[in-house]
Amino acid sequence: MTRYSMMRGLVLACALLAFTGSKQSNTASDADSEDGNGVRLLDKGQRPRAELRYVIPAGTTTTSTTTFRVATLATSEDTAALTVLPGLRLDIVSGPAELTERGVKFAVDVVKSEAVVPEDFDEKMAELLRSGASIVDQVGGWVEVDNRGRMLAGEFNEQTKRSDVPVRLLRMIVNTRSTLTRVLLPAEPVGLGARWESRQDIKAYGFTVQQVNTYTLVDHVGDELMLNITVQQLAVPQSIEFPEEGIEISVESMTAEANGQIILKLNALESDASASGTAEDHILIKTTSGTETVHVHEEFQVQVANTSALPAE
Repeated sequence: MTRYSMMRGLVLACALLAFTGSKQSNTASDADSEDGNGVRLLDKGQRPRAELRYVIPAGTTTTSTTTFRVATLATSEDTAALTVLPGLRLDIVSGPAELTERGVKFAVDVVKSEAVVPEDFDEKMAELLRSGASIVDQVGGWVEVDNRGRMLAGEFNEQTKRSDVPVRLLRMIVNTRSTLTRVLLPAEPVGLGARWESRQDIKAYGFTVQQVNTYTLVDHVGDELMLNITVQQLAVPQSIEFPEEGIEISVESMTAEANGQIILKLNALESDASASGTAEDHILIKTTSGTETVHVHEEFQVQVANTSALPAE
């Protein structure tokens, strides 16, 4: 394997990891990205205060578009590789909502997935990316959540179970939803300026990453909340192997932070949101040829836009 191909493989691996969010945090508790636990209220905010709860009318269907973008620069002592991945755009339909004794149950389906490829992008690579993006078409499942956004139950559909969609990509979608579009709400009444944390451990491309989401309530009008969000992650020292490539990657440090804003709709199944951030990773690459130290700098963006959010009449 040439030094360039080794570097490019690392860049693509780290780019996929960056899609899950950002990295760096204070300690994170044992909360899973799919179970809705780990909310801690930091500041109750100003008076008057009120409970924040989702109230989803039966039959509600919400459609949205999620777009991911990432650029990664990996450098070693004598090599540099820059990868600017085209955007990945997912059109998602959630619903119709079915009321249950515990909350609300609804389907979540990716109805269209495509790579957003620039006109001057290498055609062979563009076709590969388009083919890879199309794998996500029609994947989905159902979830049941309570009025605080905590996941009670859920299952992927048969198409998802039969498909060759990478687990890391499914986790990327799930983590984006639980972080940006279905925010976990605090148990206590809060007012403007309130802050709370949602903590979880996630897995991405073989790495275990600790994540802390910090939300600040900026405005509250009717069924809409405006929230500022800071996402922090930390991957502790660990190693993963790529046997087919003859590579072992060891993490020395991974730190990053993302910031964004959410317009959270308490009567819809999706919300408008955007976040961007940077990450700094220091990694050791071991091959049969020796060991190399690599520094990875990442910049990434996630955008979620509601295309309809009207409850059933």
